[in-house]
Amino acid sequence: MSSRELELASAAAELWTSPDQEIGYLARLFSQTSLPYQNPGDLPVWYRRNGALTLTVQPGVRIDAHGNPKSLGYPYGTVPRLLLTWLSTEAVRTKSPELVLGESLSEFMRKLDLTPTGGKNGTITRLRGQMERLFQANLSVRIDDGDPDHQAGAKLSVASSYDLWWAKGDQPALLPSTVRLTGEFFDEVTTRPVPVDLGALRALRRSPMRLDIYAWLTHRMSYLQRQTVIPWEALRFQFGSILKDTKQGRQQFKRDFERHLKEVLVVYRDARVEITPAGVVLKPSFTHVPFKGVRALQRSADALEGNSFS
Repeated sequence: MSSRELELASAAAELWTSPDQEIGYLARLFSQTSLPYQNPGDLPVWYRRNGALTLTVQPGVRIDAHGNPKSLGYPYGTVPRLLLTWLSTEAVRTKSPELVLGESLSEFMRKLDLTPTGGKNGTITRLRGQMERLFQANLSVRIDDGDPDHQAGAKLSVASSYDLWWAKGDQPALLPSTVRLTGEFFDEVTTRPVPVDLGALRALRRSPMRLDIYAWLTHRMSYLQRQTVIPWEALRFQFGSILKDTKQGRQQFKRDFERHLKEVLVVYRDARVEITPAGVVLKPSFTHVPFKGVRALQRSADALEGNSFS
């Protein structure tokens, strides 16, 4: 086994033997579509498609000292995915769109084994850059059901405002700061949240595709009632690829997806999944977060009466 496989097996074993689940939440949209895995570069717009649903992302813009507009870049990789989970979890726990960052965010990072560190290559530096990209990005959703007489869509950007204060020097802590979620994002995550296991995110955190596959499987298995085949072409549109739409590119995507899916199944052992030439077969399975755990967490959130956790 490679060092990565050993690390994943060790994390999965710890997850299997843990008596309690640490439950977090994710907005349903991000279990159906995803953000970029790598930096898309200087593109005017980026998109992902899942059936009739299309997510489009446009980067925010800043004006430099000479008055020239400069793209802030796209949110990409594991950091914005984990940040979205924290924002969603806090929104459900506190029942408020106004979230206080600081020790609670640092504690969340530690739970995922992302020790807050300063410096040019530290986790705080990456978090700072990806946080601004995520908060400034314009996200929108369009529904195309094939009916020429029907139009549907929505704006679903994450933050309506934010006020961030970062510690000076190499101090890792994010000082007390606030972010206000947009009404659309807050409603999406509090009315239709997807529960996820934070231990699973910790085990899978080194790959954004693994995180996406886990969130997708967890959501699909929560309502799947009959065996379903997801074609490879649909998976390629949903999970995306920087590879070209060629025979070689499609084959490489299939290999990459199979490899990451198998790693997710090490953690999510109850997911009944079969890989076939036609696509991925999903069979009704136990959800990864038992409903009794979700209800217990909701009762805990009710007791908090709007207080953030630490």
